Amino acid sequence: MEGGPGEQGGKERTVTGRADRSAGGVRAGRTGLRSVAGQVFALQAVIALLIVAAAAVALVLQGRYDSERDARNRSLAVAEAFAHAPGTAVALTSPDPTAVLQPRAEAARKASGVDFVAVLAPDGTRYTDTEPELIGQKASGDVGRAAGGESFTEIFHGEPNDAVRAVVPVRDDRGAVVGMVSSGIEVETVGQAVEGRLPLLLGAAAGGLALAVGGAGLVSARLRRQTHGLGPAEMTRLKEHHEAVLHSVKEGVVIVAGDGRLLLANDEARRLLKLPEDAERRHVRELGLEPRTAALLLSGRAATDEVHLAGDRLLAVNVRPTRDGAAEGGCVMTMRDTTELTALTGRAEVARGRLRLLYEAGTRIGTTLDVVRTAEELSEVAVPRFADFVTVELLDPVVRGEEPSGAFTEMRRTALSGVRADTPLQPVGDLIRFVVPTTPMASALTEGRAVIQADLAAAQGWRAQDPEGAARALAYGLHSLLTVPLLARGVVLGMANFWRGAETPEPFGEEDLSFAEELAARAALAIDNARRFTREHSMAVALQRSLLPRVLPEQNAMQVAFRYLPATAGVGGDWFDVIPLPGARIALVVGDVVGHGLHAAATMGRLRTAVANFSTLDLTPDELLSHLDELIDRLGEETEPGPPGELGAGAVTGVGTGGDGGPGEGTAGATCLYAIYDPTSGACTMASAGHPGPALVRPDGSVEFPAVPAGLPLGLGLGDRPFASARLKLEPGSKLVLFTDGLLEGRQRDYDSGLKLLRETLARPDRTPDQTCADVLATLLLPVPGDDIALLVARADRIPADRIAEWEVPADPSAVAPVRTAAAARIAEWGLEDIGFTAELVLSELITNAIRYGRPPVRVRLVYDRVLICEVSDGSSTSPHLRHAADTDEGGRGLFLVAQFAQRWGTRYARRGKTIWAELPVSPDEPDGDGAGPVPDLDALEDLAW
Repeated sequence: MEGGPGEQGGKERTVTGRADRSAGGVRAGRTGLRSVAGQVFALQAVIALLIVAAAAVALVLQGRYDSERDARNRSLAVAEAFAHAPGTAVALTSPDPTAVLQPRAEAARKASGVDFVAVLAPDGTRYTDTEPELIGQKASGDVGRAAGGESFTEIFHGEPNDAVRAVVPVRDDRGAVVGMVSSGIEVETVGQAVEGRLPLLLGAAAGGLALAVGGAGLVSARLRRQTHGLGPAEMTRLKEHHEAVLHSVKEGVVIVAGDGRLLLANDEARRLLKLPEDAERRHVRELGLEPRTAALLLSGRAATDEVHLAGDRLLAVNVRPTRDGAAEGGCVMTMRDTTELTALTGRAEVARGRLRLLYEAGTRIGTTLDVVRTAEELSEVAVPRFADFVTVELLDPVVRGEEPSGAFTEMRRTALSGVRADTPLQPVGDLIRFVVPTTPMASALTEGRAVIQADLAAAQGWRAQDPEGAARALAYGLHSLLTVPLLARGVVLGMANFWRGAETPEPFGEEDLSFAEELAARAALAIDNARRFTREHSMAVALQRSLLPRVLPEQNAMQVAFRYLPATAGVGGDWFDVIPLPGARIALVVGDVVGHGLHAAATMGRLRTAVANFSTLDLTPDELLSHLDELIDRLGEETEPGPPGELGAGAVTGVGTGGDGGPGEGTAGATCLYAIYDPTSGACTMASAGHPGPALVRPDGSVEFPAVPAGLPLGLGLGDRPFASARLKLEPGSKLVLFTDGLLEGRQRDYDSGLKLLRETLARPDRTPDQTCADVLATLLLPVPGDDIALLVARADRIPADRIAEWEVPADPSAVAPVRTAAAARIAEWGLEDIGFTAELVLSELITNAIRYGRPPVRVRLVYDRVLICEVSDGSSTSPHLRHAADTDEGGRGLFLVAQFAQRWGTRYARRGKTIWAELPVSPDEPDGDGAGPVPDLDALEDLAW
């Protein structure tokens, strides 16, 4: 009997052997209460314990009950025997019943084995008792029943002890009750009798419990081996998984016993083999299988991917024996319909191709931030693997980088790709209208999802919109259309149309919708990013161009040409400027703000304005850069980064977190090169704040890069580090080339290579500044500049020596007149007699002030350039102040006269002393717009006399 289950268990273990071996190592150790075997053992043990305990309690109670009943019977028998004994009644009527009955009662007690025998009077008074001191006392309890002639037994509770007693009346010859006999056994004695049997009872109970637990353990061990230590939840889950695997998978499973009977077949096997409902337990040859298939099941041999016929199906069959090396052990067969596999493989291959195409689209669409190019990439990706022709139409505002607006019924064709060059579709640039609401395009835009027109010949709305174009498309072979709106952030940007023609005879189907929508969603996001970048880039470029010089100021010191090119990836902060200075000098400025976007452009404008303002103070280059650095530090303190969206977030010296030009974007500093050229001496003084030095092209074509002290960039909070200047001598015809680093370096070229190319390009004499700019850009400009490029080429000129006059003036007021006379003569030589009187007046006032309030030496210089420049220098650093004198004041009108008749005037300081200068237009009738007045009225001058 045991061999059968064991053998069957062996079969089951063989079939599921692999699963057991994979999971048994973990589950075999689960022998506690969590396993089914453990829970069955615990349940059996508890039940056995309860049964044994209940039996023991029942036996104890039964023993106590039997002991009490025996005590009642013995007590009643003793009492009746003593009551009916001869002489008992006579003794009760004797004068001294105690003397007669006490010995008899004591002898009866000892002989019967009861605990007490007492003789009572009818009223309950004791005549005899085991305890003599109780004689004469009334007995406790209700003995009236016996006095009435009734014998009874009871469990008495009271003095002297609780007991099981019997009370029997004693009658005389006449039948009258003359007394009572009470005998009994104490309760304690009864309990001792029961307790004496407890060891045997408990021993028997323990033995029964041990046998029950041992049997439960044997059953549990066997159950544990059969269930492999699994718990109830695991067995339930295993059963559910077993059912799911067998009846839910798309693979047939058949298990055959060693004698050829079918043990199990899942639903798929029944479908593929067309098995009858009662197939299980029937022999394989009775199931109507193909002979070759039946023979394989009965052979016991293994098979891998053998093809068998099952009706009109070809099955791929795999067979494995359930017991290795035993032909009678049965086998397991799995099968799959190869026809369905072929179709599934084709669909899987299509799905894999679509996934690869989506992956490729993610890498090919959006490689540039150009709207048109992104649309072209969408059309190129889908041809030819998804469609034969692809057209992309966008709203006009989207192409321009603006927010989508206007009616969706008109779009601009932006991209077109196809398997052939000739196409019946409208070309790129045409305005496409969707005026018929029943066209697939209009439906897709209205519904916001992809729409398929499987048969274009049946698309009446599409044909009605453009009959001629539809006829050409149908004649060309286009037969199917899938149209998808391009949506980004819920806004329509345009639409993509996928066309299939003769090259792809299969029309679009429902399975193509999700792919087309996913492809369009990715493309729409890239197009929207490009649109937003185009908008930001256009705004930044417009802002930057508005902040840069549009035209160069008129001056004779240098011939200047410039080029400025914004970066393709994002507008930077490069800038340049040409600033005329007093004394016919000129300042050249080139700078670079770190960063890109609107913030960098705005910062550049602020720095350019600051440089222009500081230049009016006539500072040296190093002093100007120090002031500029201090200003940037102060601006950075005023615009510390705050909460998002707060005005001022992202300072000039801060590090922003926004995107290209986005809110919160800061810059890490700026660089600047400032140079001042004096055409009267040819001296050029320059200082750098972290900016590359200039290139100097000598008149003979030799190129050098003069050493300029490299100061730290502006805005780094290191203002305690002073800047230093360098001084050069420029011969007439020399060219000074200032540039930003974007001209020299990029992703494809380092700085040193760019410097070498620049040197080779500049080494060409007899080139104008404009030609030099063109040559430099033609050689060094990269195809896609990664940074802004600012280029400034200035050719040095000199003011002829005969247009400069200088005098040394003694510290004596009488020396004013000779100098004024000499100046008037020189002005006349220059042909400026029209402004001679004004010039004399201005010189007189300036020289007089210098002698009166300044220190020697006093020098006078006249420079004839585009204007007549009058300069008076002295050794004092005291600054004169313009004020309005009262009518009663005798003086204080000198500078007022200078301000009235000079085009502009001011003061510049040297290391020792100062120079007060004034510029007079060379013709009093020349429109200057800067305050130059007509020739002074002599009467008015009398009123303004000192």
